[in-house]
Amino acid sequence: MSAHDLPGDPLWPRASAWLTPASDAHPEGDIALLGVPAFRSSITPTGANATPAAVREALTRYSTYSASRDIDVATVSAIDLGDVDEPDGAAGHARVTAASADAEGRFPLLIAIGGDNSVTLPVMTGLARGDLSGWGLVTVDAHHDLRDGKSNGSPVRQLIDAGLPAEHVVQIGIADFANSPAYAKRAKDLGITVMTRASLRGRNMAEAAEEALRIAGHGGRPVYVDLDVDVCDRAEVPGCPAAAPGGITADELRQLAQLFASDTRVRGIDITEIDATIDAEDGRTVRLAALLVLEIATGYALRPDAT
Repeated sequence: MSAHDLPGDPLWPRASAWLTPASDAHPEGDIALLGVPAFRSSITPTGANATPAAVREALTRYSTYSASRDIDVATVSAIDLGDVDEPDGAAGHARVTAASADAEGRFPLLIAIGGDNSVTLPVMTGLARGDLSGWGLVTVDAHHDLRDGKSNGSPVRQLIDAGLPAEHVVQIGIADFANSPAYAKRAKDLGITVMTRASLRGRNMAEAAEEALRIAGHGGRPVYVDLDVDVCDRAEVPGCPAAAPGGITADELRQLAQLFASDTRVRGIDITEIDATIDAEDGRTVRLAALLVLEIATGYALRPDAT
């Protein structure tokens, strides 16, 4: 059954109806959602450009109510800014940066839906308005993303080259057999804080998030969070080309999304590296991305200054 064919119930509003199109919205709100369907610079061929639209459709399958928190995220105003047109390449990155900078002044939190991991560079640069020196970064990712060149494997290196202080970069979930000695050494030499997948086994996610925010957001600096979904176990995210067996669970990623979004220092979060065109028939990877959007909104509602 297509999401559009699902029965309606006025007492069970669907999360897809929670998003207000920018054309119908007031100029400001709580959360902005921006689609960034980048895919051309990916190391692994991908159809990640299909993912923002797929995530919006997947929201149709969920309600806006978090039972565990007794929070209805419908009370959080969420404006859908649509997709950035042709976000790849230098000209595309400039469009993404401009769209993110425009959102920065109007929304306390921006959710960027990729697209591959190359989107982290222009979205964060836009939110920082080109000055990364006062920001921190948390990546939840199996990979360091410190490669040479310009690809979805290099956004962290490019951000540091552009002025992001490496001592305020934290990487959670770095996996065995997914990186090289050269790039592991680069992370160490730069002073990046690395929490490997192995170090997370048995660890409370709240403790890991608290440590990451203490380092990335030291001194009250704003923080950007990159949620690369290939950090998860491949069985749970078949739509992530680079995911491997033994990653963190989908539930752990959901916890982290909510924990980070609840901190007022976090100004932007992206969800990347899902190829909707190769997802399992049940759409489990894209559905996880939709749940991450809702977990982020729940976290936002938990902020002390949230309306």
